[in-house]
Amino acid sequence: MKSETPARPRSTKTPKRRETLLRGIAVSPGIAIGPAFDTSEAPAEAPRRRITTEAIEAERQRLADAVAFSRKQVTKLKTRIAILPEEAQEEIAPLLDAHLLMLGNSRLIRGARKRIETELLAAETAITDEAAAISDAILGTKDDDRAGLSRRATEVRDIARRVTRNLTATPFRSLKNLPEGCILIAEELTPSDAALLDPARIAGVATDEGGADGHTAIMLRALGIPSVLGVPGLTESVRRNDVVVLDGAAGNIAIHPEAATLTAAKEKLAAYARERARLGRLRRLPAVTTDGEAVELQANLEIPQELPLIAQAGAQGIGLLRTEFLFMNREDLPDEEAQCAAYRQILEAMGQDPVTIRVLDWGGEKDIAALAEGVAPTHAGANPALGLRGIRLLLRRPELLEVQFAAILRVAAELPDGQVRLLLPMVTIPEEMKQARDIFDRVARRLRRRGDKLPEKLPLLGAMIETPGAALAADAIALEADFFSIGSNDLAMYTLAVDRGDAEVAYLYDPLHPAVLRLMQFATEAALRLRMPVSICGEMAGNPQLIPLLLGLGIRSFSMNASAIPRVKQAVRGLDIGDCARFARRVMEQSDPARIRELVAGFAAGAGEKA
Repeated sequence: MKSETPARPRSTKTPKRRETLLRGIAVSPGIAIGPAFDTSEAPAEAPRRRITTEAIEAERQRLADAVAFSRKQVTKLKTRIAILPEEAQEEIAPLLDAHLLMLGNSRLIRGARKRIETELLAAETAITDEAAAISDAILGTKDDDRAGLSRRATEVRDIARRVTRNLTATPFRSLKNLPEGCILIAEELTPSDAALLDPARIAGVATDEGGADGHTAIMLRALGIPSVLGVPGLTESVRRNDVVVLDGAAGNIAIHPEAATLTAAKEKLAAYARERARLGRLRRLPAVTTDGEAVELQANLEIPQELPLIAQAGAQGIGLLRTEFLFMNREDLPDEEAQCAAYRQILEAMGQDPVTIRVLDWGGEKDIAALAEGVAPTHAGANPALGLRGIRLLLRRPELLEVQFAAILRVAAELPDGQVRLLLPMVTIPEEMKQARDIFDRVARRLRRRGDKLPEKLPLLGAMIETPGAALAADAIALEADFFSIGSNDLAMYTLAVDRGDAEVAYLYDPLHPAVLRLMQFATEAALRLRMPVSICGEMAGNPQLIPLLLGLGIRSFSMNASAIPRVKQAVRGLDIGDCARFARRVMEQSDPARIRELVAGFAAGAGEKA
């Protein structure tokens, strides 16, 4: 009898999928390796619907309620972004402010109301139609800045989608429970979505849509999340938990990477880790140039939650403690005791390190509800950046300044003399310094009469130099101030008449413009002639490429985001002050910003080769 060969059992193993390579737009550098986590958002759509005349008032009320709830959501989001890095805040805050304006009595909302009344459209249909009409009008404008027009049109549609979601109770995308170490995959990510991402949990981001110049891309760079946007066919090619390798510098994505691809990615990831570790080792080393010149590197502080980051970065204190966090997201003003408690918490955490406290800087783009009611009639204006803000507001409302001064003086009495300094925002003339010092001295006398303990020597009182007028009057202001802090961001903005949050003119914002540099030089020399301390805060302070120029101008104290300190310290430790001074003289002879950028990049490259 012929024996039969038994059939082989069918394999139960899932066949290995081949590596798929996709290319997109490189947005934020870095290597990410991890499981894909796809997230989608239900479309913010509703069937077109008409209403009867009797339903007009009800639909108007539905629209008003949805708009009010949308404003509440955006305001809450503004609160959440306070924990983001400063660069991310500066990118998304103007966008959220624009959204709040559009959720006010804007053309979008007025037009939607009118469509309800005249065309008998349901609120969802009315807001969608009005947004489409406005977007088409924007995109039809004759303008060379097509990217800027596209961003504006997208913002209008985003607001309409938010209102429609709230009208239809359609849930928003949830980003709360992303698995740690995942790579987020989505068709599209809005700036509001990006603001909710936790850089400590998420390894990377990739989307079908998006570009390098949009708000989302800038947010992702500020957050430091490796990202590739505009990847055709991405969501069709990736399934949840697929292993993905993402190269944010090259714009490449590998799905189910082969062994060689995975090995190369791991080597790049290790190189990034080694670089971070190398910078971390600088934490305990002094910031001193090769010829022995000590440089002070301090951190900016927005909210107390950033204190651990400052400690990890090895900062030599806080060069700019912004106190607006005390006033935000509350219906009343913080009293003296509440402010004492907040300052004490921060100063105790800093140990013996110096802290410069900037008193309340409200105005311009900032929104503090507790102040708005009493100040709004005089604060509002066609251009709030040029109106009642900074020291102008505080002198108009001296009780605000008195409470802050009293709280700071009481806490300073518990610390070594000189550890605390006070900084006045938006000083433009010497008289403002005189008036503020009169209030300061008056508060100190009142506290003494009350029996409160005060420092043996009152804290120094300094001026922020952030307008051309202040820089040109720096020699006179220096006679009234104890120190200067140059606010490079606002100084560039006011000098060049450019709001960098406005996509239409942001390309004109250039801190290396000769006019900006000459104003900085004038203010610095005015301080140095009187042997008065001068520091710089803002983005320039945290840019390693600009440190040689700033050192060459005579600045020896820098305040920046804590995350920038290691790289700036690395730059300082490879520089010679004599070389920096000669380089600064050469730069200040130039009149072309492009040539200045070339010189700065060339000097930085040469310094890097020496290091």
